[in-house]
Amino acid sequence: MSAECSSYLNADKVLVSGFSCPRTSGDARAVYCCGFQDVKYCCDDPHSFFPYEHSYMWWLSVGALVGLSIAAVVLFAFIITVCVLCYLFISTKPRSKLDTGLSLQMAGKTNC
Repeated sequence: MSAECSSYLNADKVLVSGFSCPRTSGDARAVYCCGFQDVKYCCDDPHSFFPYEHSYMWWLSVGALVGLSIAAVVLFAFIITVCVLCYLFISTKPRSKLDTGLSLQMAGKTNC
């Protein structure tokens, strides 16, 4: 099994000619062409990077979506908990001031 890496322009805009995988000087298990538009290499895992434009990291996107979903659920649960606790705090407060039966008067003054 072998794969063909097409020619490409590297980051310095130099044309790199195409090559076959596995390379004669490389690992014999690296039979897939992996990389980006500006750097390509032979690899042994076809899911590490695809040679196609904009689809080389689809499995990272799935992981990111799962992580963001879990974070959103945790944030939503936190917000609901805070809202419920605020409601309970407000609804259990006494509606009026408690009457102690004592009236406040200033000390030292007499009523004449």
